[in-house]
Amino acid sequence: MAKSTFRVSKDDARAIAEGRHADPFSVLGPLGGQLAVWAPGAVKAWLKQGRKKPAPLAEHPDCPGFFEGKVDPEKPYSIRAENAKGVGWEFVDPYRFGPVLGELDEYLLGEGRHLRLWEALGAHPKTIDRVKGTHFAVWAPNAERVSVVGDFNAWNGTAHPMRRRGSIGVWEIFLPGVDIGTVYKYEIRGQGGQIMPLKADPVGFGSEHPPATGSVVREPGLGRKWGDTDWMKSRAGANSVDAPISIYEVHLGSWRKADNGQRPLSYVELAKDLVEYVQWMGFTHIELMPVSEHPFDGSWGYQPIGMYAPTIRHGTPQEFAAFVEAAHGAGLGVLFDWVPGHFPTDAHGLARFDGTPLYEHADPKEGFHVDWNTLIYNYGRTEVANYLEANALYWLDEYHLDGLRVDAVASMLYRDYSREEGQWIPNEYGGRENLEAIELLRRTNTLAYGEQPGIMTVAEESTAFAGVSRPVELGGLGFGFKWNMGWMNDTLEYISKEPIFRKYHHGEMTFSMVYAWSENFILPISHDEVVHGKGSMIAKMPGTAWEQFANLRAYYGYMWTHPGKKLLFMGQEFAQGREWNYAESLDWHQCDLPEHRGVQLLVRDLNAMYRENRALYLHDTRPEGFDWLEANDADNSVFVYARKGGAGDPMIVVAVNMTPVERSVYRVGFPAAGRWDEILNTDAAIYGGGNRGNMGGIETEPVAWHNQAQSSYVTLPPLSAVVFRQA
Repeated sequence: MAKSTFRVSKDDARAIAEGRHADPFSVLGPLGGQLAVWAPGAVKAWLKQGRKKPAPLAEHPDCPGFFEGKVDPEKPYSIRAENAKGVGWEFVDPYRFGPVLGELDEYLLGEGRHLRLWEALGAHPKTIDRVKGTHFAVWAPNAERVSVVGDFNAWNGTAHPMRRRGSIGVWEIFLPGVDIGTVYKYEIRGQGGQIMPLKADPVGFGSEHPPATGSVVREPGLGRKWGDTDWMKSRAGANSVDAPISIYEVHLGSWRKADNGQRPLSYVELAKDLVEYVQWMGFTHIELMPVSEHPFDGSWGYQPIGMYAPTIRHGTPQEFAAFVEAAHGAGLGVLFDWVPGHFPTDAHGLARFDGTPLYEHADPKEGFHVDWNTLIYNYGRTEVANYLEANALYWLDEYHLDGLRVDAVASMLYRDYSREEGQWIPNEYGGRENLEAIELLRRTNTLAYGEQPGIMTVAEESTAFAGVSRPVELGGLGFGFKWNMGWMNDTLEYISKEPIFRKYHHGEMTFSMVYAWSENFILPISHDEVVHGKGSMIAKMPGTAWEQFANLRAYYGYMWTHPGKKLLFMGQEFAQGREWNYAESLDWHQCDLPEHRGVQLLVRDLNAMYRENRALYLHDTRPEGFDWLEANDADNSVFVYARKGGAGDPMIVVAVNMTPVERSVYRVGFPAAGRWDEILNTDAAIYGGGNRGNMGGIETEPVAWHNQAQSSYVTLPPLSAVVFRQA
């Protein structure tokens, strides 16, 4: 072929070969009946089209590996190439395919309002014109060129540059022959020709096993035939403020190990072992510490990079979906720890993704978390907000998750969070509130509840920010529930003190009732309370070994009868002796010891009692469900209160003795005459106690006490909680 017949100029050909061309689809492919092919490493190439004999293509005189020739653009074709050693290969030209993203996708992506972002971006296995392959799309608006790289092209960033879609900054390409299980990354040429470190896919559905960092072509839950229809129809009741909600918080990597502690359980194994255990223990929900892909085990998942990928540590996305389905089959809801507050600085992640501060703020006063050495999302950028909002919907939709527990909300709400004067930038009104983050949370909650009826959202929020769990239309953030961090901090401070000093701190146990109805609260004893030298729950308790276990049992009795939903971190249900270590299994052998087994059985019975008595949960978030009977007996460290359900529901009276002194003639006022059954006593022998109590119940007498017309002497065992139910 004479030089004058080449369609592609020398400059364009070399720009393609050197990975500098910003518009490869204007050069490559069957344009005007003249085919241009870039095949790095090839010295010969042939066009295969129809039944005709392969036609040799001419190598561009100014660019080795660049070939041209005549082609019928209306018919499919493939390319056969050969290198200098005579090794040949054949491929379908990706530049013969038109755009995959539609005009609506382009519009919604440009507006930053694509609620199903994951269906447009990421890597999607497809068949186009009878050719199987994968469609890749990624947002990188400031890039000069973006390419998909992997073993399929020897990780050569010049091989498969992508098509830029107008002004929205999205790049896409359909790569024939790339199938599920393929490892890939993006090579991005930034402004000025800077080649970025290879980037994982921000909307990738799978990842390699750490420490490898490549994305993997996976199908999410798309097309899965779910078998949890009954659960999905009924879950709104299970997630209601009027329902008994008792959550078991789990770190999947260390709940239990397999193969003599050498590996974590798979999603398949967890679908049986964990689900059966949580069901047996009587919890209503499982809360998973983050399972979105993360590079560092020691972050426990709270520094995620693969926001759309269930971690491969336990199996594939389909296996994770099967785990959720198994939980639903057992009547358990599954909550997911979601981390929109920050992301790590790892080179393969979102940091300076296209060579600019794309997902993060440019100014570290706004965009860097000093506590965690992580970056903060630019919530005010519509595309970034869309990325996070769609991610929340993705987990709820594709994996049928029943709710999101949003991590570190306080760090999102305030621009001066953990910063000194001069280290933060005020908002447009001069205040400390992060208005953009507040809007993101409100919109995410509105979308989540609107798009996925029956779910719940939960805020881990440790400040006095008003209205966290109030509806957006009433000025709130729109969460369904909020962790009661004040209750947790006060009561743990109290219970860790020697009983002789507790009378001076009596208010730490009663103060929570001053604000108990200001939010829809969950009472959390989370993983954060049993790490970093804080010790386990049993290790926080003072006194002899017997007193430690009695203290813990009494505390759990108080917790399960106090207004608010319940959350307990794994291992604390059997009083694990040492604090949690993410790298090791829980100490399950301790369940064979009577005192540990006793705590486990107590938590199981507390869950059963909580579920079976409407008085203990119906009004968890309303004042009509609680009355103090005795809140001021600091000298004896005794607390007595009543719990009430709806009309016709038996009332509950709880008496808690937080000293190691038995009080055998303690008079308690009861809100109704007659018999009251003792339905739980944390001093029962089966729990490891001394079996002191009230012989199954009491009969009231008409003696006014505690502002009640009826009362009775009761026995309060040392360090115990005793629960009476109206017969």
